[in-house]
Formats: sequence, structure tokens, C-alpha cells
Amino acid sequence: MKTVNFPEFAWIWNQRLGLGTPRHQVRMARWLAARWHGRERELLLMAFRSSGKSTIVGLFCAWVLACNPDLRIMVLAADLALAKKMVRNVKRIIERHPLTQGLKPKRRDQWAADQFTVNRPGELRDPSMVAKGIGANITGSRAEIVICDDVEVPNTCDTAPKRADLRERLAEIEYVMVPGGTQLYVGTPHSYYTIYADRPRLEAGESRPFLDGFHRLELPLIDARGRSAWPERFPIERIGAIRKRSGPNKFDSQMMLRPVNIADGRLDPDRLRLYEAELSYGEGNGVPLLTIGAKRMVAASCWWDPAYGAPGKGDASVVAALFTDEDGLYWLHRVRYLEHDPARTETDEATQLCRQVARFADELHLPAVQLETNGLGRFLPGLLRRELGGAGIACAVIEASSKRAKDQRIIDAFDAVLAAGALHVHRSVWDTPFIAEMREWQPGARGRDDGLDAVAGCLLSQPVRLSRPASATGGRPDWRPGGRAVVAHSDFEF
Repeated sequence: MKTVNFPEFAWIWNQRLGLGTPRHQVRMARWLAARWHGRERELLLMAFRSSGKSTIVGLFCAWVLACNPDLRIMVLAADLALAKKMVRNVKRIIERHPLTQGLKPKRRDQWAADQFTVNRPGELRDPSMVAKGIGANITGSRAEIVICDDVEVPNTCDTAPKRADLRERLAEIEYVMVPGGTQLYVGTPHSYYTIYADRPRLEAGESRPFLDGFHRLELPLIDARGRSAWPERFPIERIGAIRKRSGPNKFDSQMMLRPVNIADGRLDPDRLRLYEAELSYGEGNGVPLLTIGAKRMVAASCWWDPAYGAPGKGDASVVAALFTDEDGLYWLHRVRYLEHDPARTETDEATQLCRQVARFADELHLPAVQLETNGLGRFLPGLLRRELGGAGIACAVIEASSKRAKDQRIIDAFDAVLAAGALHVHRSVWDTPFIAEMREWQPGARGRDDGLDAVAGCLLSQPVRLSRPASATGGRPDWRPGGRAVVAHSDFEF
């Protein structure tokens, strides 16, 4: 290959694709080239989301293989699919870049989806590039370059045991790299206890940062002067919209590269917008209307997080109802902590709870109840449908399961809406344990969070827009716009 420096190599590729090379990507390319020529072998590249950092690193892999085909590169990612994505990208570059012609092998078995071997003079057991998930067994592998591309994601760092396991697996890299090999971490922080931190987390038992001594390049979206790092794609107006939509924690973490403590989730009740107006149902010109004050409601979500047990002991069984108005603002109208009466031996506790939920749905004109079926909840959908039907209440039951960690689910649900001041809460909610849960909640602690979990389910679920059938025993018309059937008259036959 004709010898060119890496920034020029990347520029040629972008020109071939009809693309420009943004200033921040040029800076990444120059930094990688300088570190490579300077023999600095412990590197950390952090850049804002959608900055093209993985694309630049893929070009870097193709460039070093063009310079020295005997090199072996291992890509580690949070899962195999993500690692294979980078390998596929490098394969495409080698196939099409004018300065890598002749590297592609003729044998198809050397050009696989998760690994490939270029034409090289050396006879080496390991491929030129291989993809591995962070949980894979890498014992016995050898590489001159190990790239850790987004090894830290919520699924690998949202609990202390997961963070410890991630660090333990990354420690295995020392046994994979040949002497003088290169480690390159690429990513953004997803936790206050991130592996990318530049200071030790003493409360987590660290005496030094995990990547202590690594040469770092950090490229946040907004620089110290308030300017966008990529103004063509992220003008200041769009940055403001992203911040509002994603919430301050996620924006600071993913776009500004600031490790954020999950406990700083801004679950501050002072950010709630108190209201006292009641839900009002009426009809105008035959059109059903559901309003709170002067605001018309257009959608609703209801989440029931069930639990059994004696009143005041164990987890609470909580049902919450959230409405959405025409402007997209949220109205948390009721949070009810359910209790059964142990003295009522003629009716089992599950039936008592289902009857309370049925009355709750009827009082608030709810078109559906989403029932969390994790654990004990899987036995309740049929029983709740029976109680709704027996009471003549036209309300669907939707079975739902929560797969994400509860702490992360609560942060994702509340962070953005609280920061935007978009969550209105009825005065009655302040008389429940919900507000105390907000003030006292700490992720990972064993405090009460059952009300938070139920409301988070409402916020994260899609508003129910199923057509509500009228019951033979007195179902109400659908108050949601567009919820009714429309009959179109035609002058022709089908």
C-alpha cells in the first residue's frame, strides 16, 4: 500500500462515499494517528453519541491492517451483535477503499461475518480481526490490538454486581494482548461508577480509576465556549430539543460525557405540578369528552403492580392512572395503594384486589389496565377480566412484563418529564405514600418504591388507544378522539 497517514486515509474514504469529514472526526483521526506513531498503547476515546467514533475506529483498523497485514485485532463489545457490526464495517472498507486493494482473501471461509483474515505474509493461528461479546471465552486468543467498543452499556453497569463482573472480564485483556499491544476503549459513560471515570470512586472501593494512566480524548457535544462540536448536524436549537427530550441525566452522560450518579435522578417532588381539578366526563353534540379542568384528555395509561401479603407488610399492591392531554402533558390523577381485608374469609385476597382495581378503572373511565405479570401477577389477568365482566365494566386487561432493572426503569420514566415540568399530579396523590417514596428513594436501597414503579409503568407504556367496546350492561361511549368507528357511505358495491 502507498504509505499515507491515517487522517488522509479516512478523508479518501469519505470522499469516495461523497461525504465530508467533520472537524471533530478529523481530530479523532489525528489523535489516533499520533498515539499510534508515538507508541502509546493505552487509549480511551470518548465522544458524544452519533459522533461517528465507531466509524473512525473501523477506518483505523483497516488502515493499520493495510500498513501491517500481520496484525491481529480483537473487538470486544457488550454483545456479539455489536462487535460483529464493527467487523462488517471494516470488511466493507477493505473491499472498497482504493488503498486496501489486495487485502481481501480469495477463500470465502476467511471472510466470515464475525471474523476475517486478510492476505498476509505471516502464518498465524488467530484471524486478522475477530468479534467477541464481553461474556465470551477469550482464553487462548492473541491480538496486537484489542478494541473495547461500547462494552459499558446499561445492561452491563446498572447494578454493582454487573459492574464488578464487567471489570473482571475486562481484566482478561491483559492475557490476550501480546507484549507491547494496544488497548483502545471507545464509548460513553452510562453510570457514575463508569469504567471511564478520571477519578477513583472511593465509596466503591477504588483507590485509582479503572483506566488509570490511559491517554484520553474526550469530545463532548458542547465545548467550553458553548459551541456545538458538529454544528451542521447538531445546531444549538436541536441540542436544546435533545436535552429536553432525553432529560438532563441522559444528556449529560451521553452527549456531554459526564458520569452521572443514578441517585441524582431528580426525583424531586418540588418539580411536580400540583392540581386539584377532578376528572369530568360529558358529551357535546354526541361526542364524549373527558377533561381535567379546561384540558381535554386524549389518552390514558393504567398500570397495576400487584402484590399479596398482609396490609402494611411486604411489598404494596399499587395501581396508578395517568392521562395525556392534547399538548402531550401528563396528568397523574390517582395512585391507589390497595389492601385486602384478612377478616373477609369468604373472599380470597386476589379477588378482593381485583374488585378494587375494577372499581378504580370504572371510576376513571379507563379503557384498559396494564397488569404487570412478573412473579405473582401472572395468575391475575383471568381473574381481573372475570371481575370486570361481572361488574359490566368495559375495560381491557393487557398483560405486561418488566425486563429492565427497576432502578433504571424509574430513572428513565421520571427524569425527562420532571426536568420538563410536564408531570401534573392531583392533590389526592399527595395524601398517599407516593411523595415520600420520591423524596427518600435511593437506587439499590431497600426503601419503598412500589408507587414509583407503578407510575413509571404508566409513563413508559404507550397510551392505550384500543377501541373500547360498549357493554350490554351499560358501557360508556369512548371519550378518546378517533376511538369510535366511522361508517363511510359509498355509491358503489364491494
